[in-house]
Amino acid sequence: MKRPIKSGKLQSGGFSLNVLTEDELYEIHLGTLEILKTTGVYVESEEAREIFKIGGASVNEKTKVVTFPNYLVEECINSTPDTFHAYGRIPESDVALEANRVTFTNFGEGIMFVDPYTGEHRETTKKDVEMASRLIDYLENIETYERCMLSHDKHHSVQALHNAEASLTNTTKHHWLGPVDRYQCGKILEMCWAIAGGEDKFRQRPFLTFVTCPISPLKLSSHHCEIIIEAAMNGIGVNCIGMAMSGGSSPIHIAGTLVQQNAEVLASLVLSQLVKKGAAFIYGSSTCPLDLKQATATVGSPETALINAAVSRLARYYSLPVFAAGG
Repeated sequence: MKRPIKSGKLQSGGFSLNVLTEDELYEIHLGTLEILKTTGVYVESEEAREIFKIGGASVNEKTKVVTFPNYLVEECINSTPDTFHAYGRIPESDVALEANRVTFTNFGEGIMFVDPYTGEHRETTKKDVEMASRLIDYLENIETYERCMLSHDKHHSVQALHNAEASLTNTTKHHWLGPVDRYQCGKILEMCWAIAGGEDKFRQRPFLTFVTCPISPLKLSSHHCEIIIEAAMNGIGVNCIGMAMSGGSSPIHIAGTLVQQNAEVLASLVLSQLVKKGAAFIYGSSTCPLDLKQATATVGSPETALINAAVSRLARYYSLPVFAAGG
């Protein structure tokens, strides 16, 4: 199990970017609890609303809004493991995600690229996914693999299955993958069981984590809930990536964006823990500001780095493993 070097220790004064103080983190936490208790989150899934209701949350079936008592949110945070073991298909590819340890993965969701052989700017295909998987598997300083392209040559209803096959058969590293819906969750898990040599063996060393995103502002879609439920029930982790867009789907100021996104991610965490206490959960973020002039996501802006540095501090405040965009 790889345990990369520390990013900094208070006793030795290592280099770090602490954009929030403990008091500021506490204020963000209190603001989040207030939103979850008073405003609540729109939950599209009837199954998820029932789980929330049984777990102690208040559910308005007419509006589909769920509100959460403070104790429930904090209990679920405390029951979530603070270390995540990102198993690879071979032990040499295992890596631990835990406090202050930094690992790297590639960026995801490339829908267009420049063909390295023809120079053509085109949509990506399943073959491109396979080649990218092999390339990233070769790079020793990228410890885990996120599916970085899409199989546009396959129908969207089963595209995630082709993405999974192309990736899982071409990398030994831990894989982050968005399965899209419950049907594809089950089929992808069957692939993993076949690769591992059985469901029991896969549960012992799950080399895949489901990725899913809440919808800003304050909405958990049916597919999002289904993916969280399936992950918890099948003994694998879920990487919940907040994607609020500051100035668009969230407040224009960073503090407001952090509070809103925190509410969305923590509501997702509560669902995970109510399905199975102690289920692995990664606090994710790929949040960036909206360019109000061009109406585009400013992924490379300084504010993106600040937001995700703040998210990392917030995840550490909760003792949760974190997956954040580098900008």
